[in-house]
Amino acid sequence: MSVSTSAPDKGVAVVTVDYPPVNALPVQGWYALADAVRAAGRDPGTRCVVLTAEGRGFNAGVDIKEMQRDTGHTALIGANRGCYEAFSAVYECEVPVVAAVHGFCLGGGIGLVGNADAIVASEDATFGLPELDRGALGAATHLARLVPQHLMRALYYTSRTATAAELHAHGSVWRVVPREELADAALDLAREIARKDGTLLRLAKAAINGIDPVDVHRSYRFEQGFTFEANLSGLADRIRDGFGTQADAGAQGEGTS
Repeated sequence: MSVSTSAPDKGVAVVTVDYPPVNALPVQGWYALADAVRAAGRDPGTRCVVLTAEGRGFNAGVDIKEMQRDTGHTALIGANRGCYEAFSAVYECEVPVVAAVHGFCLGGGIGLVGNADAIVASEDATFGLPELDRGALGAATHLARLVPQHLMRALYYTSRTATAAELHAHGSVWRVVPREELADAALDLAREIARKDGTLLRLAKAAINGIDPVDVHRSYRFEQGFTFEANLSGLADRIRDGFGTQADAGAQGEGTS
């Protein structure tokens, strides 16, 4: 299990996540990812960062089993803070970040790609927030950066996913390519960006972040408060244990345990 950084081309850093079997990151994994992205962006020789992953899919969110093993709230607080740090690292990276997405991109994966500057996806990539099936809330802030408002709400409430082709039609995915071409397509875009002046790229990133209509940091932290409330009430544990099968318990008026 690791987060590694390589430099395949001048000006391009590739940060690769590898947490088998599904890239569901434990608390320390989110922090390791944040550190790697920040370090890559701080390197004066870097002009573009590519964020990618090994294995079956890009990212399956947080490690639910880690939270289930915790009898208190330490893992939950750690996951909340770790995700916040990783998402912020991508958003605040001093240079543009290109996300190369294959397979599933779920939960925390949406937070990563929603904060990236550009997305290249393979034809088999799917994007979604199954949070309501996991007893959690969050990352609607970032899904709203990928799809229109009403589609975001429908996807969120149903836990359905959208395909790479659908996101491409909405303009949030730059290119959709066969899976075997994903790495090359992401590097092609990164190389094109890296041909620009490094200092000017950093100014451009700061300027574009400065005109964002939504403060992604404040918005995501607001969402996280409701995640913690669901956990304190016991609701999240019941839903996680049944993976969404007890979702109507609250509607039937049952109290928390």
